[in-house]
Amino acid sequence: MKVLHFFLFLSTWNFFSQNLPFDPEVDKGQLFEYAQFTNAGENDYSINDVIENKYLKYDSILNENHSLGFTTDFYWVKFSLKNSSKEKQSYYLETARPVTDVVNLYQIDEDLIKVFNSGDQLLFEDRSQSQRQTVFKITIPKNDTQDFYLKIKSDGETVNVPLNLKRSEEFYESNSKQQLFFGLFYGILVFAGLMYLFFYTSLKERSFFYYGFYVLSIALMQAALDGFLYKYVFTGGGYFNSRLVLITALFSNYFLLKYCEHFLNIAQDLKMFKKFYNVAYGIIGVLFLAIFINKNTLALTYPISNLNGLFSLILILASLFTLRYKRFKVDIYFSIGIFFLVIGLLGFVMNNLSLLPNNFYTLNSAKFGSAFEVIFLSLSMTNLIRTLRLEKEKSQELALQKSEEVSELKSYFMSNLSHELRTPINAILGIVDDQLFKENFDSDQRESFNIIKNASFSLLSNVNDIIDFERIEKNELVLRPSEFNPLVLLNQISSNWELEAKNKGLNYTALIDDNTPKLVYGDAERFGQIINNILSNAVKFTHEGFINLKLKCLIKPDKICMFSFELLDTGIGMDENSKRNVFNSYSQMRLKHDRKFGGIGLGLSIVQNLITLFNGKLKIESKVNDGTKVCLDIPLKILEEPKKVNATDALKNLNFHILVVEDNKLNQMVMKKMLSSNINISFDVVSNGQEALDTLKLINYDIVLMDLQMPLMDGYEATMKIRNGEVGADKLNIPIIAITADATEKTRQRVFELGMNEYISKPVNKEDLFDKITVSYSLA
Repeated sequence: MKVLHFFLFLSTWNFFSQNLPFDPEVDKGQLFEYAQFTNAGENDYSINDVIENKYLKYDSILNENHSLGFTTDFYWVKFSLKNSSKEKQSYYLETARPVTDVVNLYQIDEDLIKVFNSGDQLLFEDRSQSQRQTVFKITIPKNDTQDFYLKIKSDGETVNVPLNLKRSEEFYESNSKQQLFFGLFYGILVFAGLMYLFFYTSLKERSFFYYGFYVLSIALMQAALDGFLYKYVFTGGGYFNSRLVLITALFSNYFLLKYCEHFLNIAQDLKMFKKFYNVAYGIIGVLFLAIFINKNTLALTYPISNLNGLFSLILILASLFTLRYKRFKVDIYFSIGIFFLVIGLLGFVMNNLSLLPNNFYTLNSAKFGSAFEVIFLSLSMTNLIRTLRLEKEKSQELALQKSEEVSELKSYFMSNLSHELRTPINAILGIVDDQLFKENFDSDQRESFNIIKNASFSLLSNVNDIIDFERIEKNELVLRPSEFNPLVLLNQISSNWELEAKNKGLNYTALIDDNTPKLVYGDAERFGQIINNILSNAVKFTHEGFINLKLKCLIKPDKICMFSFELLDTGIGMDENSKRNVFNSYSQMRLKHDRKFGGIGLGLSIVQNLITLFNGKLKIESKVNDGTKVCLDIPLKILEEPKKVNATDALKNLNFHILVVEDNKLNQMVMKKMLSSNINISFDVVSNGQEALDTLKLINYDIVLMDLQMPLMDGYEATMKIRNGEVGADKLNIPIIAITADATEKTRQRVFELGMNEYISKPVNKEDLFDKITVSYSLA
């Protein structure tokens, strides 16, 4: 019996407490415990009607975020505030969701009624407080108690009645924290949405399209719920603003389903589930139409769209579990992202239904869930990008060229191309040069060997062009100047093309200026490549008539010699359109010559780039069927006296014991013939890096000539082991010269990074080899 009296006492105290005024400075608890609400139904009462109406039944507000559910009714909330202090007090009252249509506060000050307006159907500038939230500033005179009435009306969406009373400093501190949180939240969503739409434009994968629009629609929906769209975009309230939450929510629902359907490959792996997805799409379409029919259908759309959203989440979860049950691989990040989405939305719904307390975390649970969902789904999309990239790398060469791996593949390919082509060319030229020195050859035999030699040089020129084209694409083409005799180089190149021209029945002449200096400083290889390429084009496109090459050397200040070339031919010539494209890569292909002429179409493109590096000039004049005139100006610095002693003479005063590391039998033979030509050189030959290490441990050598690409152990690894002291401390600094058919820039850089002393590309020039042996030994 005593227990019953105790509960009756508590109930009576609770009833009377609802009629007591709340003093924020003195009373414990919260404002909602002192407030009551009533449902006025469809009656749009005035404040006077509510005050005088004795038949309205008021109920207690049960918690700090009391939910009135989905409703179109008018609700009234009443409470009293007391200020027992000797100074007036000001507070901010936070109530109702930002998207509630009508929220008006009435403050009863004796016979005066103060009205504060809010709700998202007003002009934003007409709100009592310029805030996106439903906020009222309340001032209570000293030693006074005043009554307040709150009028709330919605068009069918969920109505909540939080009554949070805060001091000014507390309100602004809370507001600033929210702004920081919102900035991060919306920043993540907008960035992710735009990023994946960008990926869609590149990859044309529909999952990116649906996911990008899903994230953006989520951002818009949350911005509508938070009142940002009303505050900054649809400031006039009205028809469209009142439907924004539903419109963006339905778009979010649709794009989420479409994204999951394509990402999980529902149409192929779960054909039965596809029907349920179509049902969900149909409901979304009907709901979208219902938004605009009338007020009754609009009100129904709110709860049904929530139910359809719940159905969509269940459908996605069922798809996920079924795929895992059937042993289909599902991205783990996708599963985690959907988990956070479900948790966030459950928290949001439970908060709306007053099943969770009203605080920053519960009010923003949907945001937390969406943010984590977007992060983890973005990680799953990153995995999808990786999968798509790998698939397209296997099936499409174009996709390979666009990926980061393509650059490495191209470098690897060019390195191998250079190695595989230069290796046999080195052997051919080595044997031909050796045979041409024999005196027992008749003219026919010598001519045959010259043809082989010229063909090899032509092939080598094409190899160089291909490698240089790759360097130009990477902006890695640079000049490597040294001393050289331009006359020797020009005579060699001219002789090669003179033979080719005569074989075509052309009249070939070359006039070299008698004032041509015998020693200049510049990149001999690139200088020769320029002349070789323009002569190659002249011979290639001339069928009858002549080819004339003239060189004039003009001495400029500071010991600069301007090499001015003029090349005339009576070839097919070019029209204006062809001249505009002649410096483009693969220009022959663009001119549609149907491969009537040889070559790879890179010659003049590379010439133009090389001329630029030399700070020279290039000019072409041509007419169709009237030949072509090419004018070249290349400045080179004159050297008065040779600065280098002839390598062969220098070797006469030295004895060298050399280790040759080379796997190719033909190149071994070439190296043997070159080294055997000098009696001061002794050598041993091994076939790979491991044999080189084993031999170096047993025998002392003065120099190592190291090939790079070899079986078992390549030259790179062998050099590292030597420099690390694995063959003995006394061999740590032994001179190592790279002898390689790989002429790419990346290989050249790596050779010196590993600690090699010199670099020689195949085919090997004997004088250059002896010179580098002498220099490397003297510097060791």
